[in-house]
Amino acid sequence: MYTALFLVQTLNGLQFGILLFLIAAGLTLVFGVMDFINLAHGVQYMLGAYLAVMFFGLTGNFVLALILALAAALVFGLLLEFLVFRHLYDRDHLDHVIATFGIILFLNQAVKLIWGAAPLSLPVPEALSGSVELMPGVLYPVWRLVIIGAGLVVALLLYVLVTRTRIGMLVRAGATDADMVSALGVDIRKLFMIVFGFGAMLAGFGGIMIAPILSVEPGMGDGILILAFVVIVIGGVGSIRGAFIAALLIGLVDTLGRAFAVDILRLFMSSSSARTVGPALASMLIYLLMATVLFIRPSGLFPAKGR
Repeated sequence: MYTALFLVQTLNGLQFGILLFLIAAGLTLVFGVMDFINLAHGVQYMLGAYLAVMFFGLTGNFVLALILALAAALVFGLLLEFLVFRHLYDRDHLDHVIATFGIILFLNQAVKLIWGAAPLSLPVPEALSGSVELMPGVLYPVWRLVIIGAGLVVALLLYVLVTRTRIGMLVRAGATDADMVSALGVDIRKLFMIVFGFGAMLAGFGGIMIAPILSVEPGMGDGILILAFVVIVIGGVGSIRGAFIAALLIGLVDTLGRAFAVDILRLFMSSSSARTVGPALASMLIYLLMATVLFIRPSGLFPAKGR
């Protein structure tokens, strides 16, 4: 029984970690390259989910809805960058926080006006709605495996893009020293716009993929944004590799901790005490992990070079 539970929870942890990576990857690039604190990144995740629900309602086709929602998330991200964020790049971090927090409030109210406050849902594609048998009597949803697979493909493509292409070279250079890149003749504003739009699309993709599992509702991106910042702190600002490893680590630690904390504590204390302490300790595990990493490596596990 415990073997089956461990296997299922490990896969759940990987799926959660992959979702965190899709959000944190764009956020760490924006923070690393642009030195811009974007608290509104979570609402771009939320908008991806809402856009997928809307386009599915219009087309009735999940794949087409996915493509249209990704394109719309990219356009919306570029629009936000053009209308709001580019005017804040030369301001200090406090201005970034205040402005992007205002955008969170505005967009959370906007989705209520457009789609209502009631939770919405996006159906799983029929071909992927079944389950696979992991071991006798243990079934696991195919869609969760699709999320894991899609996230791994995105991570691989992102690694190739960042490490093997010219624009990736500029992004890595910008994360190290944006002023020097600008002095060498690179249009840093254009680079910022591309990075921001791509980050918004990644966050939107995360929202689209999780929409068939979770309710699509206003504010759904607020909680996961905090975890995305924890990923960046642990992995290192501006590092895609760090974001990937840290996201998987956090996903596994959080999921396995919540599943097994009580059982582990029962080895050292009474059952009633374990049931009281276990959930509280499980909710703290990722922050204890962050504190440990910061104590050992203040710049994170894999910080961008020059940081």
